[in-house]
Amino acid sequence: MNLDAVRRAIRDIPDFPKPGIVFKDITPVLADPALLRDCLDYFTARHRGGKIGKVAAIEARGFIFGSALADRLGVGFVPIRKKGKLPFKTAESTYDLEYGTASIEVHVDAFKPGESVLLVDDVLATGGTAAAAAGLVEKLGAKIAEIDFLIELSFLNGRSKLPNRAIHAPIVF
Repeated sequence: MNLDAVRRAIRDIPDFPKPGIVFKDITPVLADPALLRDCLDYFTARHRGGKIGKVAAIEARGFIFGSALADRLGVGFVPIRKKGKLPFKTAESTYDLEYGTASIEVHVDAFKPGESVLLVDDVLATGGTAAAAAGLVEKLGAKIAEIDFLIELSFLNGRSKLPNRAIHAPIVF
């Protein structure tokens, strides 16, 4: 992956979603077919031939990478969604964000017991969302193989909420 080109394409949006937050906007990366393909090629190469049973991704930008990655790896895709968005029986987790609280859910039948799951999202910030998602996967009897992000905001120390987890992010701010 051309890390410099991807990094240059990510733009900062100050004071979004509230004053004091600098949002890392990946939509320019997504809009450029070469950059998007490069990102997907990078993550696919990291996991091809592995023992991933499912790719789970966190709403909403995680879906973009997660569903394409699941297709490329030939495994199922599991959406982890905001509360109230899934139609079947769900398991739920509430967590803190850098700008409030939120709840996520996943269908209770999304994983097989012991199944190896790759968890995907776009940005590791404070780690609350990823920790809640990983907890849901494990609550349902599956195992987190790795958690992949395109970007890590290291100054927010999100890794501290994900102890003893394999975490990968090629772009670190």
